[in-house]
Amino acid sequence: MILLRFYLLFGLIAHKVIWEQLRPANDDRPAEKPSAKLLFIKAVKVAILLAIIVQTMVPEILPISSEPLLLRVAGTAIYTIGLLTAIAARVQLGKNWSNIETGRVLDDQEVVSKGVYRFIRHPIYTGDLLLLLGLQLSLNSWLFLGVFVLAPVVMLKAIREEQMLAEELSGYESYRAKTKRFIPYLI
Repeated sequence: MILLRFYLLFGLIAHKVIWEQLRPANDDRPAEKPSAKLLFIKAVKVAILLAIIVQTMVPEILPISSEPLLLRVAGTAIYTIGLLTAIAARVQLGKNWSNIETGRVLDDQEVVSKGVYRFIRHPIYTGDLLLLLGLQLSLNSWLFLGVFVLAPVVMLKAIREEQMLAEELSGYESYRAKTKRFIPYLI
């Protein structure tokens, strides 16, 4: 169990480090004072990340099963798929990325339709949701149900993002017609 917890924690840290390393060094727009909404969203993200990190280090919280071996194996597989999907998608997106909090179309942005993006339009969202679901199942926690609360929020964010991209990014509408939003060939 200690190795599993270490693996989960290492994945979370790797995910965050990769995001920070791939963050654009400079922005082509002047710095703006962050809004209260933006600060709130960032604070919630940090709080969730810290809570999950702590959860990987403490005894089980709201355990599902007294014998969770199969749950842990399935959860670890889901977590790994989610982690790899999110990281691959972020790397493949390259410079065509803006923070979820300030989502906008960049001046030199292009449609990315290779790699994971060949199959789904939002592999980072999909990967992150799978990562959270798998993590909670690996930790044998009923907190996995929180993913089903978070999923509609992510869906609405993706829909708004797609509307903006369709209006402002050349070629996005054609790309959208060829791919699914979250699950290849299904959704």
